[in-house]
Amino acid sequence: MGCVRRLKNNGLNGERPLIVHGDPKSVGSEAFRTLRTNLRFVSPDQELKTILVTSVGPGDGKSTVSANLAVAFAQSGQRVALVGCDLRKPVLHKIFPMDNGVGLTALLTGNAVLDEISVAIEEVPGLDVIPSGPVPPNPAELLQSKAMANVIAELREGYDVILFDGAPVIAVTDSAVMANQVDGTVLVIRANEVPNDVALHAKTLLEQAKARLLGVVLNGVRPQDQKNYQYYYYYDDAERAQ
Repeated sequence: MGCVRRLKNNGLNGERPLIVHGDPKSVGSEAFRTLRTNLRFVSPDQELKTILVTSVGPGDGKSTVSANLAVAFAQSGQRVALVGCDLRKPVLHKIFPMDNGVGLTALLTGNAVLDEISVAIEEVPGLDVIPSGPVPPNPAELLQSKAMANVIAELREGYDVILFDGAPVIAVTDSAVMANQVDGTVLVIRANEVPNDVALHAKTLLEQAKARLLGVVLNGVRPQDQKNYQYYYYYDDAERAQ
């Protein structure tokens, strides 16, 4: 890969906090590190380099999960690309404050090359973010195009881990058409808000799309029982002792 553009992106003070970067000793940060570890070992005999992160519906927090997981992978010393594939309601450019005037859509329509749209996050060495770009009239068609296949192949050559922040699977077909192009898919569900039958329907849609479903992230769970609080204090004390 060539020289990735390095833009100042107003730090990491976006609309949604990156807890793994801003509060590394928290229970939430440890949860993302655990997710990172689980994904590494979920399939030791098969390559797991490209991962789609999607959700049941809007508001489940899949972009926040994608961003924090990307930071966690980068903190482990890997070269990571986080790609905005929610081409209808993009969010990544708000989490990592940056210009969304050019991005993946320009790349897929032949109006840019990868090095021109990749943004190196200076606060997180090893992490590059590719924003979605302007909303196109044909998101699903772009994501299942030959151009998208070429982008994925190029990213495989330049990065250790590539995370794709996809659209909600119930709302539109975009993530379904992406799911069979990647090594695995993670489904994000908002705790206590998504009915069981809706979650199962989302799982069925991914299976019908021949997705390799790696697992489910239950988002929005708060550590309210004493056991979790004891773990937090133990972890915090262990960190201070180092």
